Amino acid sequence: MNTITRKTVTVAALTGAALLVTGCELPVGIDADQKGYRGLGMEQVTKRHLEARKRVDLVIPEAESPANSAGPKAGDIYTSVEVLGDLSIGEFNRLMNAITAWVAPEQGCNYCHVPGNFADENIYTKIVSRNMLEMVKTINTEWDAHVGETGVTCYTCHMGQPVPDQIWFEDHGPKQAGGVAASRMGQNLSGPNVASASLPNDVFTRFLAEDPQGLRITPRSTLPMGDNPYNLKDAEWNHGLMIHFSKALGANCTTCHNTNNFPDWQASPPQRVTAWHGIEMVRALNVGYLNPLQPVYPDSRLGPLGDAPKANCATCHNGLQLPLDRAQMLADYPELNRVQRREGWEPSKADAELSETQVDPDISAGDVEDDAALEAAES
Repeated sequence: MNTITRKTVTVAALTGAALLVTGCELPVGIDADQKGYRGLGMEQVTKRHLEARKRVDLVIPEAESPANSAGPKAGDIYTSVEVLGDLSIGEFNRLMNAITAWVAPEQGCNYCHVPGNFADENIYTKIVSRNMLEMVKTINTEWDAHVGETGVTCYTCHMGQPVPDQIWFEDHGPKQAGGVAASRMGQNLSGPNVASASLPNDVFTRFLAEDPQGLRITPRSTLPMGDNPYNLKDAEWNHGLMIHFSKALGANCTTCHNTNNFPDWQASPPQRVTAWHGIEMVRALNVGYLNPLQPVYPDSRLGPLGDAPKANCATCHNGLQLPLDRAQMLADYPELNRVQRREGWEPSKADAELSETQVDPDISAGDVEDDAALEAAES
């Protein structure tokens, strides 16, 4: 009798535990959208409360009424208007108001301009903003294979903040001991880049910067080949970047891949092609627009290794498959696609030295000039 009782209690306990655990993942508040052929698990699973949380801060500033495109050009009236000089005065002022709301709503115009003299060049944010405007035009006019007709504005990344939340710097991890433990290969250091997985962390430097490593590492033959340069370590780096994609877009692997055959492009969803263009775009932006600004930034804006802030997928997407939930902001501000590019312009250290006078109140313009004169004399 005791044996039967014990068995009954054990079965009841196990059943209760199973029900409790199962209850943690009951499909309450969960949506599953089929993305591929039926019966293959090609579906996008989302939790409504997590999706709602992503949209809490998604308050898009209301667009002003369109401005008159007639009248004198901003470049003919104002001084030091290098990339927006082709806009009319009305269009120019309207866009300036919008950029203030998108990037520095609390700081106002003085975030990018010297108070009392908007033509003054001695502030680093003004130099950076010109480069950013050129970058926005490049994205909208040359990378439509990724952004489509929706395009981007300053708000896509900044969302009302001077510095976007989702930026990255090079991070090689803490110094390692010598000998056998000389290197972790970037692994086993919990970090947000790879959603706290034990995979290599600094995936952006490897794949989204200059001289990127290849992402196609799956061999095309059944047996290993002697000339295959990739190994398991490369697969771990690759998987780390894939985890970033998933987290940055709030998406499953099946958004871009047919899990029956990951390398097969023919069987993959169309989003994979869009994502490929996105990877190429981010690399181009980091190399062509963001990295070159390193000499302009004050030290407070640089990373631990002295590099400039850079972009990844989360910079625009912020956890959503479509940035800003598909908000059509560019349609309200087509002036962003009329930015004039400055051919041959490159940031210089002189820009950064002048900028320091605005960033650090302890540094005066006279100090900067004296230091520059001293360096010239010593050289």
